[in-house]
Amino acid sequence: MMMKRVVVTGMGVVAANGVGLAAFRSALKAGRSGIKRHEHLQKLNFSCQIGGIPDLTEEDILKVLPEPESRKLGEAQVYTALAAVECARSAGIHADLYNGFKDSAVDWNTGVIMGCGIGGMDTIFEEMGPAMASAEEAEPGRGPAAMGTDVVPKIMGSSTSVVIGRFLGLGNLTSSNSSACNTGTEAVFAGWNHLQMGYADAMYVGGAEGSHYGIWAGFDAMRDVLCSKFNETPERGSQPMGALACGFVPGSGAAVLRIETLEAAQKRGAPILAELLAAYCNSGGQRDGGSMTFPNPEGVTRCIRRVLKDAAVEPSAISLINGHLTSTGADPQEVSSWMSALELAPEKFPLIQSTKSMIGHGLGAAGALESVAVVDQLGQGYVHPSINCEETHPRIKAIERSIPRSCMQKRLDLAIKASFGFGDVNGCLLYKRWDGR
Repeated sequence: MMMKRVVVTGMGVVAANGVGLAAFRSALKAGRSGIKRHEHLQKLNFSCQIGGIPDLTEEDILKVLPEPESRKLGEAQVYTALAAVECARSAGIHADLYNGFKDSAVDWNTGVIMGCGIGGMDTIFEEMGPAMASAEEAEPGRGPAAMGTDVVPKIMGSSTSVVIGRFLGLGNLTSSNSSACNTGTEAVFAGWNHLQMGYADAMYVGGAEGSHYGIWAGFDAMRDVLCSKFNETPERGSQPMGALACGFVPGSGAAVLRIETLEAAQKRGAPILAELLAAYCNSGGQRDGGSMTFPNPEGVTRCIRRVLKDAAVEPSAISLINGHLTSTGADPQEVSSWMSALELAPEKFPLIQSTKSMIGHGLGAAGALESVAVVDQLGQGYVHPSINCEETHPRIKAIERSIPRSCMQKRLDLAIKASFGFGDVNGCLLYKRWDGR
């Protein structure tokens, strides 16, 4: 089968350090963290009391979402809707939820794969829980009916994709995936595959995650998984590749990319932001060092090498690595896997960064948030810093010169993005700067 060329034509983002692409870009360039201490986590006696939560007001939401629509959505779905509308508009697609969006024609040639890691916790805790607790005292026959009719749509695993399909009127595949921290990256891979098979002309792809404490509580209960030593200085908490890294900082938000075949994009005169050359996902099988919480290094290496092989790209041509790099003890092993996969001498190793240093680990949203960062850097010609890495972890000293500590204005040609998740799952994407050819 002849491979189709796939391009990125739109993006939308709701991140802890910036809501909207312009704000996100500004924060990335400035090395500005969106991680803060949150009082409710302190009251709940969490060890990790910091996190990345988008700074959104009700007024911000209502600029895009009519109130009757927004109140039907859970937190992750609100993030999704805002990111999707921005993505569509940036791609030249009309998206106005205040003016008859329900009357627009169905777009049969466009679909969506939008993932979520642990969805619906806000609804389960704040709506279902109280309703069920009071059900015993309810009138006979009433029971849990008091929780309302919007509960099921708010907690469905597919709700992130359904929201986009509804607001944008998509008639092609409308599906959600969930693959732990690889979710956002896997969604891009799945959408890319759908285009390659000729089933659609365009796909909205990405990931979302809410910030409810119910999502983060399980991680907080796992010893040394979350960062607990920087509650007083939250912006210092996420230290990927840093010597003082002590656990990841949880994050939340959403990012959506519109990918489409080059032929379809050119036919409608769409703006082209980057080309998606190759994508791949695999698993380490939870063997040979791989486990529920740690990747099999061989699986990681194979995943990286596969996208390079499929794109016929030599490792020396890579300009930038945007790693998974979570600020945990797995960071040195990840760097080692990159070195093994690329087989480059330290002095020839590409620039390597972690967007998580500024937004925390967005779980199901992470790969999508970081893909937006990668595509924007390719298109705008800059490299954002990895902050909090003044002192490099001793096991990665060999490539410390490749870690950007401040923003660099630089033409990038090829950028590779990888994600790894619980269950020993891996994903890798290779993006190319669009040069008009």
